[in-house]
Amino acid sequence: MPISLFTNFARQLSALYPEGEARAVARCVAEDRFHLSQTDLILGKDSDLSAEDKADLQNILSRLLSGEPVQYVLGKARFCGHTFIVRPGCLIPRPETEDLVRSVVEVAPAGASVLDIGTGSGCIAVSLSLLPELRFRLTAWDVSPEALAIARENAAALGVDVLFELKDILHPVAEPRRWDIVVSNPPYVRRCEASHMERNVLNYEPHEALFVLDDYPLLFCRAIGQFALSHLTSGGSLFMEINQYLSAECAALFSAMGFVGVEVRQDRFGNDRILYCHLP
Repeated sequence: MPISLFTNFARQLSALYPEGEARAVARCVAEDRFHLSQTDLILGKDSDLSAEDKADLQNILSRLLSGEPVQYVLGKARFCGHTFIVRPGCLIPRPETEDLVRSVVEVAPAGASVLDIGTGSGCIAVSLSLLPELRFRLTAWDVSPEALAIARENAAALGVDVLFELKDILHPVAEPRRWDIVVSNPPYVRRCEASHMERNVLNYEPHEALFVLDDYPLLFCRAIGQFALSHLTSGGSLFMEINQYLSAECAALFSAMGFVGVEVRQDRFGNDRILYCHLP
């Protein structure tokens, strides 16, 4: 019996991915690009693909084998139950960042004003806006015009109202507004950690959204903390995704700044990933 297109596709991907992940990527491509369910694949309906679709599939395989993330190849990623547009100008949303969103939801009162610093694809801000019962009022900043364009596309596609602004938290200008919640997933990976990262991350995702200098790894934590001190409402809360290897240093920094209730929470993988604190 001849090998089906997607069985062969997964086998070729196993040169780059573990076998289970290769099959998962193959199923993702079949469903998202060619609208073929697992049942369709079992029934061999992938053999009915047109010559154009088969050429598209071969192009996808070539891109994946070069190390390009499947999310960029397909132009989409799932986050908090929704589909987000992603392109190389923004980070691909991670599952652990969903835990950051959930931490905000657990604490933030209905109607809270929320500032998302370093919004990237807009996944945090848009996901929070997609909770109508909480009526959050969202502002989202990024230093990258390309990332903001993607974030605006996501807000429009998912039908939510977020105020996106081009801002650099490392060089803030006078800002009269205050927010009840500040949330951020800033760059926090040290350059010395790059050797342990996957090739598809290093070669394709924007380094400015990933890395900090080894000799100043808390640069963004300090900048965001200083901004939050003067721009949170009384009793307002700060949530931040952090480097798991620097969690103690991050907690000490925010305590020294004057935040109270400083807490480091683990993500779904058991890593120290989310810092939570608030103003007195």
